[in-house]
Amino acid sequence: MADPRHLKDTLKVCMFDQYGTVVDIQGGLTRAAAPYLQAKGWQGNPGSFVTWWRRTHFENSMIDALLHKQHTPYREIGFRAVCHVLERAGIAYTDDEVRDLVAAIERLECFPEVPAALARLQTAYQLVVLSNGDPDMLEAAKPYHGIPFDRVISVAEANSFKPHVDTYTRAAELLGIAMDEILFVANHAFDVIGAKAAGMHTAFINRRDRPFERTPYQPDIVVRTMQDLAELLA
Repeated sequence: MADPRHLKDTLKVCMFDQYGTVVDIQGGLTRAAAPYLQAKGWQGNPGSFVTWWRRTHFENSMIDALLHKQHTPYREIGFRAVCHVLERAGIAYTDDEVRDLVAAIERLECFPEVPAALARLQTAYQLVVLSNGDPDMLEAAKPYHGIPFDRVISVAEANSFKPHVDTYTRAAELLGIAMDEILFVANHAFDVIGAKAAGMHTAFINRRDRPFERTPYQPDIVVRTMQDLAELLA
């Protein structure tokens, strides 16, 4: 792990993944999906349904990034993913029902310790979001998470989903900040790896206490919660 004292001397920006790092996507979508699945008579675990949804979404977004054609909106990737999972589960649905489920992503709330931790970090750094979400989705989410980020950037600016290198380099260009003056913070190993490979410093929020990938792109900081990160850096 890097020396936090050295990082504090060089960092100007803390940049965050939003879904799963700032806001609780697994818990929030599970709470949104549970009554819908119950009304459909499905007897499975809503949390497992959401995990399948998210894994399918991730796979489809990575395919979209690798194809590197016209960028497909996050909302459309989510729509396709939920349709696929409902069909695999044998659940009849309408397109409007699926759109309503996907829209729940816009209403996610922060993990409990995040608001206070980010307020503390904001006394020393600019706080920026770099998210796979569509610009309008990220705008709609602001009243629900309530964090006054200095800037919110969608990967639509780079025409690709993270962890494509263009997403991180484009975000730095928009901010006018050197890559090594940014600490990218994420709960997802793929995002940490992508940002580190692109030239940013990185912090892994290891909420689930899991080992990191065997990769040359190791995080500079590993902490359990955002509060731990604020105590190290603020």
